[in-house]
Order: sequence, then structure tokens, then C-alpha cells
Amino acid sequence: MHEADARVACEGAYRVRWRSLRVSPCRTHHVDEQQQPAYDERFDEVLKFHPPGLAPVLRSGESWHVGSDGTAAYARRFLSAFGFYEGLAAVAGPDGWHHIGVDGLDVYDARHAWCGNFQQGRCLVRGHDGLYHHITPEGVAAYADRWRYAGDYRDGIAVAQAADGHSTHIGLDGDLLHGAWFVDLDVFHKGYARARDVDGWMHVDLQGRPAYGRRFHAVEPFYNGQARVERFDGALEVIGEDGTALLELRPARRSEFASLSADMVGFWRTQTLGAAVSLGVFESLPATASSVARRCRLTVDGARRLLRALGELGVVARRGDQWAPSARGELLRADHPLTLADAATEYAGPLSEMWRSLADALRSDTDWSPPDAFGEVARDEERRAGHHRMLRSYARHDYERVCEALELEGDEHVVDAGGGLGVLARSILTAHPCCEVTVLERPEVVAMKGSPTPRLRWRRGDLFEPWELEADAVLLSRVLHDWDDPDAIRILARARAALSRGGRVFIVEMLVPEEGVAGALCDLHLLMATGGRERSAEHFGRLLAAGGFDLVAVRRLPALPSVIEGKAV
Repeated sequence: MHEADARVACEGAYRVRWRSLRVSPCRTHHVDEQQQPAYDERFDEVLKFHPPGLAPVLRSGESWHVGSDGTAAYARRFLSAFGFYEGLAAVAGPDGWHHIGVDGLDVYDARHAWCGNFQQGRCLVRGHDGLYHHITPEGVAAYADRWRYAGDYRDGIAVAQAADGHSTHIGLDGDLLHGAWFVDLDVFHKGYARARDVDGWMHVDLQGRPAYGRRFHAVEPFYNGQARVERFDGALEVIGEDGTALLELRPARRSEFASLSADMVGFWRTQTLGAAVSLGVFESLPATASSVARRCRLTVDGARRLLRALGELGVVARRGDQWAPSARGELLRADHPLTLADAATEYAGPLSEMWRSLADALRSDTDWSPPDAFGEVARDEERRAGHHRMLRSYARHDYERVCEALELEGDEHVVDAGGGLGVLARSILTAHPCCEVTVLERPEVVAMKGSPTPRLRWRRGDLFEPWELEADAVLLSRVLHDWDDPDAIRILARARAALSRGGRVFIVEMLVPEEGVAGALCDLHLLMATGGRERSAEHFGRLLAAGGFDLVAVRRLPALPSVIEGKAV
């Protein structure tokens, strides 16, 4: 039966005042405007009526639809049933989710892991692979793409979330509306959508452009040209469409004086954690303050004061007279697989010392030059071991999704230039048993390579000298950020020399936005530590062009790093 004809027929069959019926307070039946029961039947649960006058009900584990007199609209029963939207209702059975018409018959054969409701001729479904897409009333996919998540259409536009966690807007045909991606996103309301980037919430227009430069902790949709927002200091404002504050609804709940003061004493935290690690506090826990004092050769008063400070930082907790590490504190044990113990002593020691020259590094009238960080590490055997354990922990934590994002064919020879102790190289070999990987590293790092791994080779070398290697792909993971642009281009030129035309280079780095401030402190840290810098995707595109590559793709991952792919030309 045609959808329109079915709707007319059912309107006649269930015309009895269904529009005025409401769910009773006990949710077991429907009542009229005088709160009188609409029928004698009672159910375990009922939902509201939808056109053409049918409501879902549940009793004894079975679900179906009833008319306004409480009688069943059809004979079938389901595990779950939901309201009719655009003449179709989502139901779930033992074989999965699908949609039925008002006659209770299936409107298509497919089964899904979950179904939403039809809006504007489209319905969101989740496949058995865990991915989302929209279907038409005939049950056909509206487009080819699959999304990590998506939402309902409003005014022909829906939000879709990609595998990397970023979201954009799509049209009814699944095409990208503007191509801008955000950390979080809402549908459009009166020409603007709520959107969040790394700096905070804002409003964007139909082209995906920010309506203003400010960012907020939270924003509401615009209502007749104005929106209620919450600033990061807790104040509430009403703003106009240009972001201008029109009215303050609540003053700031955070003292900017106190907040700035807390930022200025951030070194308290760094030095406290560094001291605790160097003293061996976390290896002595769980224990009483007296036991910690004895094992770490501290005064009892000193142990108590240090443990209380560590408690304020959330890395230890006290139960009775016993102190024990928290989940965060376990990361500061030297034997943890993701230990940050070496990072704590590096940041509290040599790296803190480097920051003392920040003002000189930024002035135009000084002869400041970056330290030879790699040479200093190489010359100090104890620091070298700790430094590379630190880098290994960050690699283990941050690179979980990188191997998949490389999209290797599985039989390539990959050169991992500056690959450290080989964490990412071994991940590639685990995922692609037919690949071969050569790690190009400084001699003192190669000496720390550990036990042999099949198909993993090591080459002593210098990134700036000829590599004398041939490869199908080159991996530069957190390498280029240690160098300024001229040196980064020199490294890319060496990578190009190792590749044939069409070979690929993969740059794994944190990306900073062209606009905005995210990553700016890390950028200053690289300046002070190595003379390097963080870069945007556009900046990497320019470096690739200068090094003999075309920018092919930028793949943003849920974790910190992204993968920038270039093709040798």
C-alpha cells in the first residue's frame, strides 16, 4: 500500500481523539484531557501516540502498536517498538532492528544493529560493524560513506563524525557541506551551528566559518539573534551573532588573580614530582610516612610534607596511616610499561633549565642559539638511557592508532628515520608481517636497540647525511618538529632521495591550527629544547613541496598525533 494511502486508511480506523491522549503518570496506559483512561487494557509501559494514531506498548517482554482504543494494530510482536515517523516505525526483533509500516509489515529485508527514526526521508542506522549511515524509506543506503557516529537531519543537513573523532556537516546525499571539521558539532539552527574546536565552543555559519573570534566553555543556539554562553571563568553572558557581549547574566566564578597566580607557580608541581621520583618515593609505596622516610632517607617531617603535596597533585592517596599511589601515580613507577618517571626527572632538571633562557631566545638583539640537545643526551650515558625510555613511553601511549592510519599495503620496505628504540617500527611489523622496516638512528641509540626482531633492521646514520637506503615509504615520526624549516626541508630531501617517484613519506606530528592557540606552549618548548617548532597542516604542506613531495592526505587521530602523507614527485 502506498504510504499516503496507508496513512489515510489508518486515520479513519484510529480517528478516536488520539491527538488528545497522553501517557498516564504510571505509564501503563493512556489518558484523555480529563485524566480518564482511554481504554481498559493495561501494559507494562506505553509511549506517546504518533500519526496516524498509533502508540508503542510493552507487555511481558513483547512490544507492538495499539490504536486509541487500546487494541492491537496488527498481529506481530517485537522485542521493542517505537513511534511512527513519516509513516514508518523502528522495531527490534531477535534478528535485529528494522522498520515496519502501519500495517506491521516490514518495509525492507535488511536488519541493523540499531535504527533511529525517519526525518526528511532519511533515517540513521548502525550496522553490525558499529558504523553509522542514513537510509531511505526503501531501506537503501543514502550514500556510500560510513561514519563513527551521525545524527538526524534538520533542514537537509546532518552532523557526521569520522573515525578520528572530528565532526562535519553532510547533505541528504552524504556530500560534505563545507569540509570544515570540529572537535564537536551540532545541527544548524537559524543559520548557525554550535561547534567546538581545540580552543572551545563557538558558532559557525553555513560555510563552516566561525561567526566570531571568541571561544567559550559552552554556548546555546542563537534565539532571535542572541545566545546565552558560559565563559571559561564561569561567567554567563548573552552575546550577539558577532560574539559581542550584550549582557552579563552571572559574574565570573573564578578569580583571574588566583588563576594567574596558580599558573605562575606551575614549577611547584614539576619540581615536586621530579623530587619524588628521584628519591624513589613511588617504589616505596604503599607505606606509612615513617616507612617512606626510612626507605628514602628522608626526615619523617619531610616525608609527610612531600606525601601531602603528592596527594594534592592526585598521584597518591591516604587511607588511615598508609599512603598508596593512585592510578596516575602508578605511571611514576620506574617499572610501569608506560612509565613517566624519566619524564618527571627530565622536566624537573635539564628541560627546566633550558626554559630559563626563553626571553633571550625571543629577543631580536641577542646571539642566543638553541642547545645541542641530542649531543648532550648522547654524551651522558645515564641521561641517554632515561631520555629514550621517556620517548618510548610516549610512543607506546600515543602511537596506538598510527599504524592503521598509515594505510600500508603490507609488503613495503619502510625506513623509520629517527625511529628511536623502534616502538612504531615493531607495531608496523606486527600489523604487516610481510613488511620490512629499517630504523635509521644515531649510533648511540642503535646500541640500545634490544633483542633482535625478525624483518627489523637497524642502520647507524645521520638524518642530514646521505642515507644510502632505498625504500617504498619513509616514516618521520616526531622528527621534523625538532628542527626549523631549513633543516626540516633538508631531512625531507634525504627522504625523497631514498624513494622512487610515487613513494610515500609519512610525517607523524601534532598539528596546531592556523588560527587559535592550541599547542602554543609545546611550540615554545621545542624552541627552547631543540630550536624546533610545531606546525599546522598547511605549514607541513609547504615543507613537503620544498622537499620534493605532494601533500596527499592529513589523517587526524583520536590521540595527539596526526599523520600527514606525502607522495614523491
